[in-house]
Amino acid sequence: MDDTFWDEADRLLIRYGTGFTPRVIERAAGAHVFDRQGRPILDFTSGQMSSILGHAHPDIVATVSSAVATLNHLYSGMLSTPVLELAGRLAATLPATLGKTLLLTTGAEANEAAIKMAKLSTGRYEIVSFDRSWHGMTQGAASATFSAGRRGYGPPTPGNLALPAPNAYRSPFRSSDGSHDWEAELAYGFALVDQQSAGSLAACLIEPVLSSGGIIDLPPGYLRRLKDMCDERGMLLILDEAQTGLGRTGTMYAFERDGVTPDILTLSKTLGSGLPVAAVVTTAEIEQLCHERGFLFYTTHVSDPLAASVALTVLDVIDRDDLVVRAARLGAQLSERLLALRDTYEVVGDVRGRGLLQGVELVRDKRSKAPADALGSAVTSACLERGLHMNIVQLPGMGGIFRIAPPLTIGEDDLHAGVDILEASLKAVLDTAPR
Repeated sequence: MDDTFWDEADRLLIRYGTGFTPRVIERAAGAHVFDRQGRPILDFTSGQMSSILGHAHPDIVATVSSAVATLNHLYSGMLSTPVLELAGRLAATLPATLGKTLLLTTGAEANEAAIKMAKLSTGRYEIVSFDRSWHGMTQGAASATFSAGRRGYGPPTPGNLALPAPNAYRSPFRSSDGSHDWEAELAYGFALVDQQSAGSLAACLIEPVLSSGGIIDLPPGYLRRLKDMCDERGMLLILDEAQTGLGRTGTMYAFERDGVTPDILTLSKTLGSGLPVAAVVTTAEIEQLCHERGFLFYTTHVSDPLAASVALTVLDVIDRDDLVVRAARLGAQLSERLLALRDTYEVVGDVRGRGLLQGVELVRDKRSKAPADALGSAVTSACLERGLHMNIVQLPGMGGIFRIAPPLTIGEDDLHAGVDILEASLKAVLDTAPR
C-alpha cells in the first residue's frame, strides 16, 4: 500500500526540497506522530519547528472547532474582537515600545511586511542579514536568505548584504587563548557591509538563534553590540523569532536574554503551534511613519479571526502551564545529555543552543572538524527505524547538524527516551561503519 502511495506522490506532486521521510503519516498526538501501520514516531522537530504545544492539543482543537463554526475569515477590511485582543496580549508580553501588531499567516509573509516597513519608514532599501540566514521563500525574504536557494532564479532583490554568522565552533576569528573573538568578527563584518553599501542601509534582519543555519546561538553581548552598530548607522533592527519566540529558548522571547529591544519583531511558527499564524510587532513611531507614507500590505488573510483565536489560545496555555519555565528546565536536562554525548563520541563535534532548541554537530573527528554527511544521513535513518524523527541540516563547510526542537509539552521520559534513541542509533552506525 505504501509503495502505491509513493508512486502516486511521484506522479502527482511537485518536489519542493529534500526527499520526504519514508513513512506515510496518518495522525499525530502530543509529542508523537503515527504512520499507517500505527507505529509511533517521537517528534523531535515539533512538526516544522512549530507545534510547541504538541500535536492535537485539546485547547487548540477546541478553539479551531469553535472558530470554524462561528468566525474564521473575513473581508480584509473588517475587524473582529479576537484580533484586537491578540494585539493587546502580545503587547503585554513585550517591552512597552513594541505595541503595534499586524496579524498575518506565515513567517515569510511577516518578514516581507517587516522589510517593507523598514524600507518605507527609513526611506532606504538595503537589508543586512547573516550569511547562514533563512527568513522565507517569498521574494524579499528569500533575498535576505543566504543559507540556501539563491541560485537559478534570477537576481535577488537589490540591496541585500551578508554579515558573517558568529559560529563559535568554526569561526576563523580567534583570541590569543583560542576563544571565539566575536567582537572582531562583527566589526569586520560591518566594515565589509559599509564598504559594499550604496549609502542606503535600512535594516538588519536576523534570528537570535539561527536554526536552519545550523543552530548558531549569538554569543552573550553580540546582540547588544549589533543594535548599537545599527543605531550608529540609522538602521532598524528586525528580529525574526519564528522559532525562538514564545518560550522555546527558556525565555518568552530570545532577545530578553540580552536586554535588547528590536525595532520590529516578527513571530510565526510557534505563535500558531502548527497552524498558519504570524505577526509583525513594531513601535508606534514606525507604524505612524509607514501609515503616513502609504504602507500597503492588504492580503487575503490579514487580520483573520481564526488565526487570532489560535494565537490567543497558545498564549493562554503557555501562561497557564508555565511552559517558559518548563522549557528552561527541560532544556537544562537536554543540554546535560547532549554534552555527555559530545564528551563520549569523537564524531560529536559540538553541542549548542538554548532551552528546547538545540543542535548537535556531527564531524569525522574533533581535530579536523571535517563534515560527516554520510554519517549524519545514516544516523537520521537509524533514528527513524527506532521510532525517532530527527532533522539534520547539511550546509557547505559545516558538519551535519541535528536540530532538536521537541514540543514544550514533551514529557521528561519522552525527552530522555529520544536522546537514548539518538545515542543508540549513533553507536549502531559507528559499530557497522567500515574501519
